[in-house]
Amino acid sequence: MRWLLDLIDRHSERAVRRVAHQHGRRSLLTKLGVALVGGTVLPMLPFDRSGQFGGPGAAHAAGPGKKAKADPADDPTKCEYWRYCAFDGYLCTCCGGSLAQCPPGTEASKVSWVGTCLNPKDGRQYLVSYNDCCGKASCGECLCNNNERERPGYRLGVHNDINWCMANTSSMFHCTTSIIVGVA
Repeated sequence: MRWLLDLIDRHSERAVRRVAHQHGRRSLLTKLGVALVGGTVLPMLPFDRSGQFGGPGAAHAAGPGKKAKADPADDPTKCEYWRYCAFDGYLCTCCGGSLAQCPPGTEASKVSWVGTCLNPKDGRQYLVSYNDCCGKASCGECLCNNNERERPGYRLGVHNDINWCMANTSSMFHCTTSIIVGVA
């Protein structure tokens, strides 16, 4: 049994020495650096969220004696509500406000971003303005992040990852409203 351990030890030593002769320390440090940087960049790559909430047929018909599930596309307190296609923030409908009105003690941001959302009821596209409500600490209820047709940060009017309260007296973000401004 000892001879087997010696054989494995000699083989391992030769393999390590061979690698050391072919590759320097800097090569190892370079590969470790690439692995570390690549590991931090990996979560930022785009990914498919299409199956996260289920498709249009996700709400199944109720069987006998069972209640039908409410369609989340009709519930303004759910992230799947049709107006929230480009939404990023806490829903004001869960924080004491409404779809178009900020909660008491907050004021609407002076600047906003827009999205074009499809209303499944009438099949029309609507231009939706997303206004942050400013002046209080984050609501912390009903966080949604939908990025349909979002553009990079250099197109600020359609970029939802900015604190839009920056133009207000208080830059504290509380929640976000979803106001229809027209038909697209």
